[in-house]
Amino acid sequence: MSEDRIEQEIVIDAPRERVWAILTEPEHVGDWFGQGEPAQIDLRPGGIMRLDHGEHGTFLTKIVDVEPPRRLAYRWASGFPGEVATETNSTLVEFTLAAEAAGTRLTVVESGFTTREPAPVPSADDTYESHTGGWAGVVRALKERSEKLAV
Repeated sequence: MSEDRIEQEIVIDAPRERVWAILTEPEHVGDWFGQGEPAQIDLRPGGIMRLDHGEHGTFLTKIVDVEPPRRLAYRWASGFPGEVATETNSTLVEFTLAAEAAGTRLTVVESGFTTREPAPVPSADDTYESHTGGWAGVVRALKERSEKLAV
């Protein structure tokens, strides 16, 4: 088993456009990732998505790819709260949405744990194990929110 890549997958009983909206619109991102406050998002390659993760810090993720309603990728410097994510201090997070029957298959991949530079202050919140459990909760939250809300 590699500790460089986490992959979570779930089928959501909602159309891809709704799941995309939940994944990328500020008022929804604040719920599935943050503390309920709308996230600040410049949704374009090179843009910044500010994720408030409460006691764990605020993260300035750098958007790498946006292909509505199919793909979103960003860099997340989870060991560097408050700093903009770069290719060297971060992991790459990729969301892929595929139509499946009447719903959507959501795949989340986070990679680069073994190649990123170490955090200046090691934290249990910045580990492969912590992120594995965290993404399991995030995909469940995305499913619940997508299936409950109409966009």
